[in-house]
Amino acid sequence: MSIEKKYDLLGFGEAMVRLTAPDHARLEQSSHLHVAIAAAELNCSVNISRLGLKTAWVSKLVNIWSGQYIINKGREHGVDMSGVVMLPFDGKGTVRNGLCYLEVGIGPRASKQIYDRAHSAISQIKPGDIDWEKTLSQTRWFHTTGITTAISENAANEAIVSLKMAKKLGVTTSFDLNFRSTLWTSERAKEVMKEIMPYVDVIIGNEEDFEKMLGIKAEGATSAYSDLDPENYKSVALQVVKKYPNVQAVGTTLRHVKTALLNDWQTVMLYKGEFYASRKYENLEVWDRTGGGDSFASALIYSMLEGKDPKETIEFSAAYSALCHGFMGDWNWATKDEAEKVMKGGSARVIR
Repeated sequence: MSIEKKYDLLGFGEAMVRLTAPDHARLEQSSHLHVAIAAAELNCSVNISRLGLKTAWVSKLVNIWSGQYIINKGREHGVDMSGVVMLPFDGKGTVRNGLCYLEVGIGPRASKQIYDRAHSAISQIKPGDIDWEKTLSQTRWFHTTGITTAISENAANEAIVSLKMAKKLGVTTSFDLNFRSTLWTSERAKEVMKEIMPYVDVIIGNEEDFEKMLGIKAEGATSAYSDLDPENYKSVALQVVKKYPNVQAVGTTLRHVKTALLNDWQTVMLYKGEFYASRKYENLEVWDRTGGGDSFASALIYSMLEGKDPKETIEFSAAYSALCHGFMGDWNWATKDEAEKVMKGGSARVIR
């Protein structure tokens, strides 16, 4: 008889306040900025909570307005934020909360993200700050990402410790590779991933992630990592599970950028040896593309937690993440019903 857990999902990682220039303007043009949150793992905790499951998020923040904003916004969406370690503000910025600045591109001008995260609280996380055995014993699923491992040696070590503990306790684990060249080198990423991968059940990443972090290259990949054929991704996924037989599922999003606000979108997954591809969303209109990948991860995790079959899982994940592109900010305001309607071919006619 299984014991009911307090949480369906627990996320661990960094959160930053996200400041976006309005109306596709440059930051230097703007007299005001749109405030939101950028946080890969918290994005998933929020989305999965909004889809109806019980979630929590753990991290380390400084107890000033930005930390309080992040805590309050997570709570608004039903995420348990009680496990976040809050540090006092020292008045000097010796330890701080990160900021993320975003320009949303238009036409041929690409969107641009600028990070200001040096000396962030989570980069200085220490063993013992989070009681991983107690924390992870309360959840069915644990999610973290390559952003967390790239922030600092301390954060990477905590990610490794947490994943090892999760597997010791029988918790399902997922890891979104999210390679960030501004945070670390491919060589260092590969070193860390050798320690991470034996403890991962579900791995999420695009063709660049797999090449830069796992040393597995897709056939036919371009230097810009675009226009990858789903069948080429299948070969990458098969290489991953051959190298790491503990991995049960490998998933990704495929994006063809026509303009900054017009993309083609598709999701694919290798699950227990079988390959699944969603329908393609051609000419998907984009209001803000940031958070699309985390929406895919959220829907994939949600569907697996709910025991959906793999074909339904990949189609729901495609629809849910496609809908995310229509909202400003990283978080997906689409409902489960809306995603299911889109997944089944529903139209965008006005609902009256």
